[in-house]
Amino acid sequence: MSTNSTLINFVNTIDTSSLVDKVEKEIINLFISQGLKIGDALPKELELAETLGVSRTVIREAMSRLRLVGLIESKKHRGAVLTSPDLISPMKKSLYPTIMDDKTLRDLFEMRLILELGMADLLYQRITPEDIQELEAIVSKESTDLDNSIFDIEIEVAFHGKLYEISGNIMLKDFQNLLLPVFKFVHSSGMLIEKSNSKNFISHRGLVDILKVGTPEVFRNAMRQHLDNHFQRIQQYDSTIVD
Repeated sequence: MSTNSTLINFVNTIDTSSLVDKVEKEIINLFISQGLKIGDALPKELELAETLGVSRTVIREAMSRLRLVGLIESKKHRGAVLTSPDLISPMKKSLYPTIMDDKTLRDLFEMRLILELGMADLLYQRITPEDIQELEAIVSKESTDLDNSIFDIEIEVAFHGKLYEISGNIMLKDFQNLLLPVFKFVHSSGMLIEKSNSKNFISHRGLVDILKVGTPEVFRNAMRQHLDNHFQRIQQYDSTIVD
């Protein structure tokens, strides 16, 4: 193949990609302008091609992208319909802790800490006696002699996972499951191994006791103290980066 032919093919590839990007946005705008709702059947590919003035190949590629992010799905006897997108699913496909840099891993870990500080009001609104019993069963397996700078990761995951479940927020629960591999990797990677002895530390048992009789504000402060070791480790890790 000649150099000119190769260049032409390369340019055509760029142009096609740019056109699909544009058409993808135009299709979404078209759905919005038509007032389509979740569950509504979508126009056929041929109709979309005629409306937008592009080939069916371009429409097909754009629609494939929308399926990939969960905006549309195919229904038997109905064709393509508009759906509520699964925002977490696309992230799962690209989240591989072992090939992320330390900055990204740390940012994700910090996000997890921030989320847990903001859960208090939902927990008090939705927690049940059965939830308390499950939390007590989890902390009963935790050693009372455990150094507050170290923790059992299995109990940590089970306890905080239960809190996400109690929140009743499906997005939070899915996000917790998404972050679980990151959470485990950060702790096994040596990023946060610095020993930290927080004077404000509150154990999982202490958090359960506060959930029984406390208030959202008291629990929020207690959770901040419970996570204090993690925040201190992050600060120590940051200082090593600066140094």
